[in-house]
Amino acid sequence: MSATANYFWTKKQDDGTIRIGLSDAGVDDLGKINFADVPATGTKLTTDGPFVSVEAEKAVSDLPSPLTGVISQINPALSEGPEALNSGNLTDRWFVDVK
Repeated sequence: MSATANYFWTKKQDDGTIRIGLSDAGVDDLGKINFADVPATGTKLTTDGPFVSVEAEKAVSDLPSPLTGVISQINPALSEGPEALNSGNLTDRWFVDVK
């Protein structure tokens, strides 16, 4: 298991996809997110393979994927910037849905 595995939470959605979000542990370790480079819809992810690059207050990191699947949706709030990833509300801090 990678050292960054606890940076994410996952939750099955009503449509059967799995949502991947930034956990409290990820926020604590990274600090405020200033930039996030999220792969495009249709990108295939593999467990521990490349997932998202973030520039944050405490670190610049390439974070590995916590699961295998294909990105079906990107958090629309991220098109405006990374502010959603800095939310105090865990459910707002999501990157993508994967099928």
